[in-house]
Amino acid sequence: KNTFDPFDLNELLQELPRKQKEVLWERLTQLLTETLMENPVETWQRIEDNESNNDMEVEIVPEMKQTVAVIQGVTAVVTASIPAVDESVNYKALLECVFILNGILPALPESEKILQGAIQHVCEMWWEKGLEGKEQLGKTLFVILLRKSLNKAATGADIVRLWNLHQTLLCFDYDSEESNEVKDLLLQCFMSVKHIKKEEGRRFLSFLFSWDVNFIKMIHGTVKNQLQFFPRSLMEYISEVYFRAWKKVSGEFLEILEHNCIQDFMHHGIHLPRSSSVHSKVREMLSYFHKQSKVRQGIEEMLYRLYQPILWRALKARNSEVRSNAAFLFVDAFPVRDPSFNTEEMDNEIQKQFEELFSLLEDPHPVVRSTGILGVTQITSKYWEMIPPTILADLLKKLTGELACDITSADVRCSVFKCLPIILENKLSHPLLEQLLPAVKCSLHDNSEKVRVAFVDMLLKIKATKAAKFWKICPMEHLLTRLEADSRPVSRRLVNLLFNSFFPVNQPEDVWCERCVTLIQMNSAAARKFYQYAYEYTAPTNIAKLMLTIRRCLNACIQKAMKESLHDSDDDDDESEKENTSVLNNVLSINDVASMASLLEITVILWRSIHKALDHNEDAKDYAIRKFASVLPEYFKVFKDERCMTPLVILASFMPPAAIPTFSCSVISRLRNIDNGADQSKYSTLIDCMCRWGQVGHIMELACDWLSDTLTPRKNIKTSERRVRIHVTQESKPELAIDYIEYLLTHPVNRSCLLSVPKKKLKKLLKILSAAKEVLGSILKANDGGSGRCNQATGLRAFSLFCRLSIHLQNKFSEEEDCLSLLKETGAWIESQVVPFILASDQEDGISKYSNVSELIIQAYLTVCKDVIMVGLGNLTFQAHLLDMALSVIQTERGGFCAPVVLYALKEIIEASLTQNTETDEVANLFHAVQTVFQKVLECVARTLKKQQEEGIQLIHSIQMPLGEFIHAVQCWHSSCSAVHQGVLSTLLAAMVAEINNVLQKASSEKVTIPKTISDLPPLSSSLMAIIMKSVNVARSFLNELMECILSEEIEGVFSLTAIVCIVIIIKGKHKTSLLKDIAPAIQRKLITCKDAAAEESSSTGR
Repeated sequence: KNTFDPFDLNELLQELPRKQKEVLWERLTQLLTETLMENPVETWQRIEDNESNNDMEVEIVPEMKQTVAVIQGVTAVVTASIPAVDESVNYKALLECVFILNGILPALPESEKILQGAIQHVCEMWWEKGLEGKEQLGKTLFVILLRKSLNKAATGADIVRLWNLHQTLLCFDYDSEESNEVKDLLLQCFMSVKHIKKEEGRRFLSFLFSWDVNFIKMIHGTVKNQLQFFPRSLMEYISEVYFRAWKKVSGEFLEILEHNCIQDFMHHGIHLPRSSSVHSKVREMLSYFHKQSKVRQGIEEMLYRLYQPILWRALKARNSEVRSNAAFLFVDAFPVRDPSFNTEEMDNEIQKQFEELFSLLEDPHPVVRSTGILGVTQITSKYWEMIPPTILADLLKKLTGELACDITSADVRCSVFKCLPIILENKLSHPLLEQLLPAVKCSLHDNSEKVRVAFVDMLLKIKATKAAKFWKICPMEHLLTRLEADSRPVSRRLVNLLFNSFFPVNQPEDVWCERCVTLIQMNSAAARKFYQYAYEYTAPTNIAKLMLTIRRCLNACIQKAMKESLHDSDDDDDESEKENTSVLNNVLSINDVASMASLLEITVILWRSIHKALDHNEDAKDYAIRKFASVLPEYFKVFKDERCMTPLVILASFMPPAAIPTFSCSVISRLRNIDNGADQSKYSTLIDCMCRWGQVGHIMELACDWLSDTLTPRKNIKTSERRVRIHVTQESKPELAIDYIEYLLTHPVNRSCLLSVPKKKLKKLLKILSAAKEVLGSILKANDGGSGRCNQATGLRAFSLFCRLSIHLQNKFSEEEDCLSLLKETGAWIESQVVPFILASDQEDGISKYSNVSELIIQAYLTVCKDVIMVGLGNLTFQAHLLDMALSVIQTERGGFCAPVVLYALKEIIEASLTQNTETDEVANLFHAVQTVFQKVLECVARTLKKQQEEGIQLIHSIQMPLGEFIHAVQCWHSSCSAVHQGVLSTLLAAMVAEINNVLQKASSEKVTIPKTISDLPPLSSSLMAIIMKSVNVARSFLNELMECILSEEIEGVFSLTAIVCIVIIIKGKHKTSLLKDIAPAIQRKLITCKDAAAEESSSTGR
């Protein structure tokens, strides 16, 4: 042999004579034994620990390294020797050597991974070779690989190695103590996603069912416990493990697996509540077996046998959820039969199951009926050819004739239309369904949206499968009526259904326009809705083409009208007329205002629907603008009807003002010429248009001119000659100016445009509006109730607008200055100039002639302040200022006018306090003020009721809603503002007790009737009780407060206690008696005390 060839240990060992092999193996064993005697493996771990503490590093490490090197060498030789072992060789020495290596394997430290791997490989080779002692080696290696496969760092290869050694499990005695650890590790495999997902892992898991009968039960228990943590995606894999195990095992193992595992899943599939997280997973596992029954032999018989004792009984159970679950399994497994049945037995069984299906459709519970509907549709679709025609007809008539009109459950009606498309998958069903479905056309108008959605989805399926003409099932008039009126989910589907009918993209564009006109004439509102959603079902290019085709159509109509007006009967070859001849022939005329307006509206709708696409394609946008800008002036001349003007103005707003100079220059004059008091629709589109063009400043100038003429007329002297001339020739319209500014402030897009104008202009507008204070002040002081050219209503609206605008400016320029200061100054003006008029009216016999103005000013101001707090702009100081003013007004004789807005403000303050640290003194003082103001509000109502009952009852009605909202807010956030909660409830109780007490005292001389219902109570108490009774939580808190008052002896006297009894009786009539279990004895004790005190007083008087 060439000395330069590489050394090959395997080849050398193959060529060695038998005797030399045996000697080599004996020497190997001797070397290994001596090495381990000198340096036992058990000490290596201690050395590692010492190394970590840097002790004795120099002396010990070389010894350990040498030992490891020797063991690695021995292992290498053993590895090479195993293939050389055969029956003629005595390999006892090699066996002893391998056993020693196997013995040290568990004791090796973690750091010796290479050596561990080499020894494991030796054991693996020994097992695969099937040599003597393989069981012992296999068991050690099996446990090591089992542990390794369960590590977080385990790979698929580790699971494959474990599977290759799976037969070693049979070497373990199930009942021995050494198997306990193995059992725990094996059960952990059923919790490991890696094992479940890997093919070899699933083979291994299914093999474990064949180890021992008792272990099957342990496996099943582990799987059941883990189901709640497994995702649904693993269910098919787990089902596959059970299924493979079922195929492999036999005898007692099979019996246990079927009855303790599969039938147990069946039982849980029926009896678990649907709300359980495990229910759907169990159902999925059973569905896996149901699917296998159609393709694998033996499964069908097993399912029939295992379902027999539980399924049919469950279908008749009292519990509707059990019936529903059983129905689902029955339907999923249908037909549940034994293949060994003869023809007669099979027919009887199937007939019985069809009867079960019919009974499901007639079940009293809607969920069971819905499950039955799903089952019937699935079964008829799948087995159409096998089911007798009479049964098919009966089942489908039951669905379409009865269940589609089930008045007791929208879910059942919805199920019918959700499930009928399943039958449509089978083409053989189409002729029968074509006959039956027209009967359900009225379901398109079902009062439940989900039923309508399901119905239209069914029509879409009919259209897709070409089962029938959808308009024969549901007439076009019905579809368009529904499209006109219905919500987005239904409308979008209807557009999808009708799209090809009214927007046939495969045909010429003129046909699109013809269909558009047809749709308008059938139902113009539906046409608008159709084109609103059309962009979802076609490309923006097609939408743009339709817009331009409608433009050509309108142009042709105008041309035709012009020719008719000129009495021109010549048949010219005018190009624009040619374009739309098909549409124009005796169909359209500019005199048909409705059609013209609809076409213009649809053009606007189409443009809006693709505005984003146009913004991304400048060329297309410029082309569309150019085309429409060229005809828009003519459209404004021809289409003068108001309904046409609105879409034309909107269309103009899509274009730059320079593209349509004639119109863009006329907008401000149009706004100037609108009459005072005009409806919003007259000016809204014009203002929107100006905002889109960025010309809101012109509207502001116009409004400022009109308002300054009225609110600050003296300033007109200083204006230029040109402006004076305008004011002379043009009437000032302050009411319209306020309408314009209010419209701008009310709509978010317009508001942002208004607030984006230069600050100087906004300040000017604010200054002009602030003059409303002077105007209102003069109205209050004037003898004639007027002030020059500004009436009271305009002054009040301008004042309210001033307050609102000042807040918007605060939000806009909050970093630069405190615009809230304007609102505070306004508050100071009200307290000094307006509130005195309220006080003055209190001192007069009648109502002051101007007190109404002062009331409206205060109401307007308080409303704005309430809104400031609602949007989070009012700080604690501002809230305290508001409460002070509210308190000063509500305490006046006629302060009731502001009670509703004050209660709304209190509610906003409570909700705003949630963002504050409620433990500060400032917040505590604010909460105290809230309680005080609330108490004064109720006192004001009681006072008004006492003096003028009719006015008091009106006031009670006006505060009903704000009071309810305030009490609800206090209850919701009682944990954050417990002091307010307790104070409010205490005030409510005191007000009711005082009023009922008063009524009882007045009636004490007559026969007293105890109120039994809310309506029997006096007005204020009735209103308060109605609010309290709306919420169980409020009622509970109110009763707790009532109990506290009884125990603390705050409620004394027989009349007050009688009032408490009245309240408790009414609450008892509406709420559970458990709320009252402690109060009744407490009241009884108090009444006995009162009785004893009265008896004692009577006896002392007698003495």
